[in-house]
Amino acid sequence: MTSFRSAVVLILLAAPRFVFGLTDGVTLSEGAPSSVGMSEAVLRAGVALFEEAVERDDLKGAVLLVARRGTVVLFEPVGTRNEQAGLPMEKDTHFRMASNTKPVVATAILMLEEDGKLAVEDLVRQHIPSWDNYRAGFITIRHLLTHTSGLRIPTLFLDPILNKSEICPDGPCLVAEASRFGEVGAEVPPGRTYSYNNPGYNTLGALIELASGKRLDVFLKERLYDPLGMNDSYNHESVAPAEKMGRVYRREDGVWKVSWSPGDGPDVPFPRASGGMISTAWDYAKFCQMVLNGGTYGGERLLTRESVARATSVQTGLEERYGFGWSVSPEGVYSHGGSDGTFAWVDPTREVVGLIFTQSPGGRLMHESFRKLVEAAIDEE
Repeated sequence: MTSFRSAVVLILLAAPRFVFGLTDGVTLSEGAPSSVGMSEAVLRAGVALFEEAVERDDLKGAVLLVARRGTVVLFEPVGTRNEQAGLPMEKDTHFRMASNTKPVVATAILMLEEDGKLAVEDLVRQHIPSWDNYRAGFITIRHLLTHTSGLRIPTLFLDPILNKSEICPDGPCLVAEASRFGEVGAEVPPGRTYSYNNPGYNTLGALIELASGKRLDVFLKERLYDPLGMNDSYNHESVAPAEKMGRVYRREDGVWKVSWSPGDGPDVPFPRASGGMISTAWDYAKFCQMVLNGGTYGGERLLTRESVARATSVQTGLEERYGFGWSVSPEGVYSHGGSDGTFAWVDPTREVVGLIFTQSPGGRLMHESFRKLVEAAIDEE
């Protein structure tokens, strides 16, 4: 008869690695697909989807990255980042991340909760006095994280942005703008409905600044980017290297038009939390791998395993499946996209991180087809 100790050993050996935290020290490095049980030929078929899309002019360019168990098995640029200048898409092309900023911001909130500076269940009014009214007084940080706040403000900020205020007399700032949202408040009772809302996430950015005593971009650099070695990540267009960025293309009436070019003025004059992040595929993959690892990267813990579990599981209690900064599928795959064309997903069961980064979101993007090919490429579970 098998001894109790032997049975425990057999169970541990058979269990998926991510369950018991054996991925804690995993960092990204390139390797052969076969080294992690994947087919190179099937992955190449995934690349072909995007090469053909570029040829059809359904897409201007993309950077594709797939990693399994920390091994990057596909990392390839396709097409152009600036068609008019004849510049190809490159591995280190910098992308406007738009709403792919949100999982990063949610992570920062959970870090501050672990620091004891705030709590997800806090009422926003506990931190921002202007939210202490009958319209906004019952909105919690949880509501903001899950887009269930009842806010229905359709723009990033109220128009016009204040040049100066009592809160920020020297110029525009995130905290002053988030304070104005409290005066508008919720249109419907908080917690009862889901409505994707950028002002809610910009308010989270203000809460990060108030709780940490640092500007949003400074906090993210110190607590996330530097520890992860995300040396090509920023939170404002004004400090990102224009020569490495691509143009953003959008299709209007069947014709591609340039909607943003490197060197254009910033969308807003300060770092925001609904978007605004600039990053590369490799940098953002490090962030995703940290989450897949359960909050660690290279042996350094940035977030507890419990906080990661909360962020990457459904928190809405509604039909919409949203965690803290992540959309969550019924199969447990968590993902997020950005309006300028970026998309990232993490599959904890298959131990996969996948990125499709473009700057031409008006085309017919093949996210689901590519993800299915990545799954099909796994010939060893």
